[in-house]
Amino acid sequence: MSVATAARYDFPGGVVLPPVRGAAAEAAIVAAGLPARLVLPLQQHIGTPSVAIVTAGERVLKGQLIARSGSEVGMHVHASTSGTVAGVGAHPIAHPGAVSVPAIILDADGEDRRAEPLAPIDWVAVTPQEVQLRIAAAGVVGLGGAGFPTHMKVREGIGAAVHTLIINGVECEPGVSADERLLRERTREVLAGARILAHAVQARRCILAVKRNPAVEAALAATADAAVAVVAVPASYPAGGEKQLILALTGIEVPSAGLPIHAGILMYNVATAAAVQRAVVHGEPLISRVVTVAGAVRRPGNFDVAIGTPVAHLLDAAGGLTDPGAVIVAGGPMMGVRVHDVRVPVTKPVNAVLALADAAMPVPALPCIRCGRCVNVCPVRLQPQALYAQARAGNLDAAQDLHLFDCIECGCCAYVCPSGIPLVHYYRYAKGEIDALDRAAARAQDARQRFEIRAARALGDDDGPVDDNGSGASSDDRRAYVAAAIERVRSRRAAAGPEPAGGDDGGT
Repeated sequence: MSVATAARYDFPGGVVLPPVRGAAAEAAIVAAGLPARLVLPLQQHIGTPSVAIVTAGERVLKGQLIARSGSEVGMHVHASTSGTVAGVGAHPIAHPGAVSVPAIILDADGEDRRAEPLAPIDWVAVTPQEVQLRIAAAGVVGLGGAGFPTHMKVREGIGAAVHTLIINGVECEPGVSADERLLRERTREVLAGARILAHAVQARRCILAVKRNPAVEAALAATADAAVAVVAVPASYPAGGEKQLILALTGIEVPSAGLPIHAGILMYNVATAAAVQRAVVHGEPLISRVVTVAGAVRRPGNFDVAIGTPVAHLLDAAGGLTDPGAVIVAGGPMMGVRVHDVRVPVTKPVNAVLALADAAMPVPALPCIRCGRCVNVCPVRLQPQALYAQARAGNLDAAQDLHLFDCIECGCCAYVCPSGIPLVHYYRYAKGEIDALDRAAARAQDARQRFEIRAARALGDDDGPVDDNGSGASSDDRRAYVAAAIERVRSRRAAAGPEPAGGDDGGT
């Protein structure tokens, strides 16, 4: 196998970042070792939180299911090692808002005893649905950063005509090399996972997208696989973005609010493909991943890390900080999230932990000078300066009108901003506020519906209004129903004559 072709198309905007490989890229993957305590959040994916099925004091084995998916758009969680459940409670995670979420706290026993794995699957001989069920049972999510449950994408592919499957090996954030090491050291796992996913979604062609890298190309050349075409992409950032990579490889532009599946395309990260291979061929759930640790640490490298390992343990595995004032970031320097507490765990989507020295941190922001540089580099063709103004002013409706949710938070705008404005932080804040308002509105709607049904029943009617699918009628229908119910009760009372002095129950 060789990288015989290059991407034929280009995407708008983007920036060319200084190449930062560092020592981590040349270091072979090593085990990070087990911490004394692991933290396994019930929300480490896009979708509904998982539901814990273990309690404090319970002993578990490595790979044992400890939290079930809360819905179809959910994810199973498995124990990363053997030990005793210390409890289930709130714990901080890497998040822009420095929030805490429910998590299972697991005290390791040091024995690392494994539960019985799932039976291997002959994926060539089984149906795509069986592959999807195995991926779901293994708790595999997208390991490129988004954390979308992988089995949901497979299900979408089963029900649609997928002409192209893309395996994304374009690691475009500087200093991050976890995917590169996977391609160099675990080439067969990645390619086998690609073939399994292509079979599951019945894709007509499979493309492995990579950056130009002699070491990666040599590893791929040594593992011939005619079923997977290897394509190199431009070095500009964010070439690894989903819509940007699709455009570069196929010339197809996924529209605003559209999904790749609508264009007959699915994309998975190379680490996701490797996790699928382990789940299907070996019956192993997703309980570890490769994480780059680089920056101001003594021994930068790529580590095989148990999910739930605290960031503090990972920094120690890399020899500790060389700069006590370094800022810790989960993810890459462009799209990563600042870690405010080194007790936060490595979750499934975290591909890097970087220690950025003080000199690498931005200076205090100055006012926007409307230079337009942010507009020129936006890969989604947005108006970043206008979005910033509306987000800063709290005009959330106006921000949505400017397609706020099309922003992929790549950070190109902030990178070129001469005023040093942290533009992406404002966008994330606005998105979070809108999501919070939407959740509050949904809760209020549910509460209103329950109140109206109780009010109707209190007036003598047992059944509230429902729509054709049984999920509840519209607001106007419910109001009309309640008014009619009240009128019916008044009519019955008027026909029955005056009430006895003791009240409704007829007592004295």
